[in-house]
Amino acid sequence: MRIVGLQVTAERAGRSGFTVEFIGDGDEVVTVMCPQDKAGSLNRLNAIAKAKEILHAAIAADETVAAAGDQAGVRRGTLPNARRAHDRDAMEEQLDEGLEDTFPASDPVSIASSTIAKGHSRR
Repeated sequence: MRIVGLQVTAERAGRSGFTVEFIGDGDEVVTVMCPQDKAGSLNRLNAIAKAKEILHAAIAADETVAAAGDQAGVRRGTLPNARRAHDRDAMEEQLDEGLEDTFPASDPVSIASSTIAKGHSRR
């Protein structure tokens, strides 16, 4: 993959961190979430370098896990998401972030869907 573009997006005006997207020449997109540090020093200018550090660490960790899995016969899997783990606090936090990121908007994020009951006849 050859990188042809970069996009840096502030999360909650940079208070939560930044999202860096590496865009490839074949329409591939690699997204890296860079959380804000305690000092609040992460900004648009250094977010790309931080994203590269995170990617390097992820590649190194994956190679370590793959090597350990090959030696021990361990199968790698995915971690459960908040909904599958039944983590209400994490789901509430994600909903709050979604609401804050879309405010002000004419149609806010909804966790419930509306349905119309069938079988009613007009009289």
